[in-house]
Amino acid sequence: MASNNHFTNSRSNLSTNSDASEAARNQQQQPPGVTFARRTSSGRYVNYSRDDLDSELGSVDFTNYTVHIPPTPDNQPMDPSISQKVEEQYVSSSLFTGGFNSVTRAHLMDKVIDSETSHPQMAGAKGSSCAIPGCDVKVMSDERGQDLLPCECDFKICRDCFVDAVKTGGGICPGCKEPYRNTDLTDLAENNNGKGQQQQQRPMLPPPSGGSKMERRLSLMKSTKSGLMRSQTGDFDHNRWLFETSGTYGYGNAFWTKDGNFGSDKEGNGGHGMGPQDLMSRPWRPLTRKLQIPAAVISPYRLLIFIRIVVLALFLMWRIKHQNQDAIWLWGMSVVCELWFAFSWLLDQLPKLCPINRATDLNVLKEKFETPTPSNPTGKSDLPGLDMFVSTADPEKEPPLVTSNTILSILAADYPVEKLACYVSDDGGALLTFEAMAEAASFANIWVPFCRKHNIEPRNPDSYFSLKRDPYKNKVKADFVKDRRRVKREYDEFKVRINGLPDSIRRRSDAYHAREEIKAMKLQRQNRDDEIVEPVKIPKATWMADGTHWPGTWINSSSDHSRSDHAGIIQVMLKPPSDEPLHGVSEGFLDLTDVDIRLPLLVYVSREKRPGYDHNKKAGAMNALVRASAIMSNGPFILNLDCDHYIYNSQALREGMCFMMDRGGDRLCYVQFPQRFEGIDPSDRYANHNTVFFDVNMRALDGLMGPVYVGTGCLFRRIALYGFDPPRSKEHHPGFCSCCFPRKKKKSRVAEENRSLRMGGGGGGDSDDDEEMSLSLVPKKFGNSTFLIDSIPVAEFQGRPLADHPAVQNGRPPGALTIPRELLDASTVAEAIAVISCWYEDKTEWGLRIGWIYGSVTEDVVTGYRMHNRGWKSVYCVTKRDAFRGTAPINLTDRLHQVLRWATGSVEIFFSRNNAFLASPRMKVLQRIAYLNVGIYPFTSIFLIVYCFLPALSLFSGQFIVQTLNVTFLIYLLIISITLCLLALLEIKWSGISLEEWWRNEQFWLIGGTSAHLAAVIQGLLKVVAGIEISFTLTSKSGGDDVDDEFADLYVVKWTSLMIPPITIMMVNLIAIAVGFSRTIYSVIPQWSKLIGGVFFSFWVLAHLYPFAKGLMGRRGKTPTIVYVWSGLVAITISLLWVAVNPPAGSTQIGGSFTFP
Repeated sequence: MASNNHFTNSRSNLSTNSDASEAARNQQQQPPGVTFARRTSSGRYVNYSRDDLDSELGSVDFTNYTVHIPPTPDNQPMDPSISQKVEEQYVSSSLFTGGFNSVTRAHLMDKVIDSETSHPQMAGAKGSSCAIPGCDVKVMSDERGQDLLPCECDFKICRDCFVDAVKTGGGICPGCKEPYRNTDLTDLAENNNGKGQQQQQRPMLPPPSGGSKMERRLSLMKSTKSGLMRSQTGDFDHNRWLFETSGTYGYGNAFWTKDGNFGSDKEGNGGHGMGPQDLMSRPWRPLTRKLQIPAAVISPYRLLIFIRIVVLALFLMWRIKHQNQDAIWLWGMSVVCELWFAFSWLLDQLPKLCPINRATDLNVLKEKFETPTPSNPTGKSDLPGLDMFVSTADPEKEPPLVTSNTILSILAADYPVEKLACYVSDDGGALLTFEAMAEAASFANIWVPFCRKHNIEPRNPDSYFSLKRDPYKNKVKADFVKDRRRVKREYDEFKVRINGLPDSIRRRSDAYHAREEIKAMKLQRQNRDDEIVEPVKIPKATWMADGTHWPGTWINSSSDHSRSDHAGIIQVMLKPPSDEPLHGVSEGFLDLTDVDIRLPLLVYVSREKRPGYDHNKKAGAMNALVRASAIMSNGPFILNLDCDHYIYNSQALREGMCFMMDRGGDRLCYVQFPQRFEGIDPSDRYANHNTVFFDVNMRALDGLMGPVYVGTGCLFRRIALYGFDPPRSKEHHPGFCSCCFPRKKKKSRVAEENRSLRMGGGGGGDSDDDEEMSLSLVPKKFGNSTFLIDSIPVAEFQGRPLADHPAVQNGRPPGALTIPRELLDASTVAEAIAVISCWYEDKTEWGLRIGWIYGSVTEDVVTGYRMHNRGWKSVYCVTKRDAFRGTAPINLTDRLHQVLRWATGSVEIFFSRNNAFLASPRMKVLQRIAYLNVGIYPFTSIFLIVYCFLPALSLFSGQFIVQTLNVTFLIYLLIISITLCLLALLEIKWSGISLEEWWRNEQFWLIGGTSAHLAAVIQGLLKVVAGIEISFTLTSKSGGDDVDDEFADLYVVKWTSLMIPPITIMMVNLIAIAVGFSRTIYSVIPQWSKLIGGVFFSFWVLAHLYPFAKGLMGRRGKTPTIVYVWSGLVAITISLLWVAVNPPAGSTQIGGSFTFP
């Protein structure tokens, strides 16, 4: 059926081009099929058969064929809704594996973990088996997990056996031999859960017009009257159709038809619907608002910046003109460093000219999306879908308990359950992570309803039970104390199970391995009666709870089961929830009568890894999640979290959605939340909170094109990750100054709505054929998955703001997202397995233009830069209650290595095509300066180290950077210092940080600049010039004794080569101060001015390095011997060098007649 809707045309074009351009590739890689099978103890797959589960047909190759039986009185097809639910139950109980040159299999699992699970959405949930001999299939169950028993005798029977009994057995129950009273599965399900009346009250949806699953998904965007709504360009005009006709738009419209029943009022006055005049008369309320910085603060702040720029220019001119002829080398080094410092300060300060604050209104969000209206009579949530990504790679470095708590906080988030999905990427393919995630899903059955019932904050159980405040404050329900005590006991048991998983898996694997060896020995003895039996060597596998091999990484690595060589794995831990709320019961230890017990979709994903492929670390894992989630849930928005960052504010997702759903929100690529940390020492010795960056720099960037992406706690628009340009993007290149010499804007024949899926070049193009050309290249960009390609326009449409006012451009009608989501089937998960295989990204633009960008250690900054470069904007969302919280390294060495990784990524950005010098004209000048500073700041370390040695060189030589400390130099120095302090005070005023936090940032800026930043520059230069990669690793460790101290890691000293430059700077300056004082005191004509100048700057350096020196001391002075060794060597070397350069009077040899003055 042809449709004039431009989305349908785009989708068909994409699919056609995909089939045409990838024909050769499709011949090599067959379309993914799926086979339900069981894996035997020997590793073979046996086809799943109800008649004979022990059949050996799975080990023999047969030709696949399909027999189509036409419907007859004896062969009536089952109700599609029931059959889809049954298939979804199979899918949620299956472990899908597959990949390159391998068959996609669905391994039906009896259980996922050793402990029993009872939640109906849980994979391997406890349930009854069919009582028919030879069949152990689980019986049919409702949404609560209760068995559907069609006969009053409660004979347990599965769906297939029940159908056979009705069709061929005359409708006789195999148990009591009495005829079934009800043979309709649909009526049986409705009678069991008592929801028949609710379904009658709900407006019936039109039957899907398309045959395929994607056509049903796209039915939202098909119109029966689209032929009348043609724009002047001949394309479908959404806005005209939306506001000038009375056509329906799926389930829900901007207004209801005059003759429809959906818009009738409560009094039943003939169904008067909501018309355009009613829409115009309603007051429109924004979801967000800008909070401008008070003029009394921002005006002096900008004035001081201008004054300091002028003073710096005059000071540098004066310094260049007034040379120090007595020490021209000292003067030259100082002037060069000061010029670079001024340039670096400008790069950092100019983007701070326009800081802003923002606020959201959650009440308006609820009113627009979750309140009964004429367009949404039931009041069902109209919010778009949201896919949450959690990434982990190594369970030894990232404890499974921490990851489990993060998952639990996501499952308990305050967001519509049916719209939320959580995907966990296990890049290590470890069974430990898999079973820890299954345990978390099982514990969520208790934790999530408890959080909803008592409005718990935070919803991370470990953080909640560790709170040092009164947990009973503001809790009004009488049973809270009892519920909390019981849940705390369950959580303690949950922690014991999680912490015991490594030993449990190891013991289980050893037991199964011993059994396999015994079997092999018996078989060998049977085959060789009289021969000497040799020991049998069997690879030591890692075994799952159901007694089968784990398809991922084994504890003892082997072929196809190592970290870099294993199949792709997808397990639906919690299947998609039902569309309607499912309230609990008062049975058990928690009274959940009025509490929704549904859980969001939870999926375990471990992408395929094979030798010879570059898997691109975290960026590659995130892109695999993007593709898999597009196939399975296709939420138009994505929020990624590190495994140690959890949701601290359960309404944070709604606050981020306020920006995306507000007017103009369709031009936002992401909403970045600030990073907040727990477990930091009270003094924040190493500036771990990083408040100057998150509360000053990021707020300032929010006034430009938006903050940079910092790797976690970021809400993305899926279409922006796909590399599309923003809607209403400019079609011209601005000249040198677009304000003074603008180019004439060329009119385009492409309809405005069609630009929603535009993929232009880096800076856009002037050709009218860009739209068609980019559409034809989409299959080559995204790969050969038609499922993935067809999901793109759906995600774009669902991510639009509400068209609840004519001023909202590119909107969607209210109520369009209240329809139920598609049920999962085996073909969908099999397609997801295909898109996470190692070969899928070959000859595509994944990682080059689409998704997370490859080629840098800091892939987060590059990914955000590419979006801003295409004209997208971002927003900084600072919530009153912290949105997310995580952990940060409080140990000095770990902190230095963290900064080293960030700085190395910045150096890589500077030497790549992502340098801000090469940015497109769509990026604003100040935003470009901010990104330029990101790539340049590590190079400041070269000049900083030189400048830190200048005071010591001045004291050693008896000279200073200026000829004399005259009044002009001191006035300049005073004005520069005062303006710096005033700027800091004003920044503290408008950002809300404290003076101590600002000072800690200044201290660690020098510590990191003289250690990690310098190493990053050296590492980057060697990589670019010589292709040599150097990694700085730990060489020795020293542990603390007090294991009960929360901050014990703060006092642990781990030696690393990054400590050498700061130690050298401290020792040189201390020795120089002693030498300078000695010379001045015993000299005939003391030069006090030069001594004071040198000592002042030396103390400035030492004051900044004080936290570093304190970190070297450890606890109670327990300092590693290596620190004393290096300090002694440095002191001796400097002393000998000084004696050699300036020997004492009357001697020409080192140490000849030298006596200390």
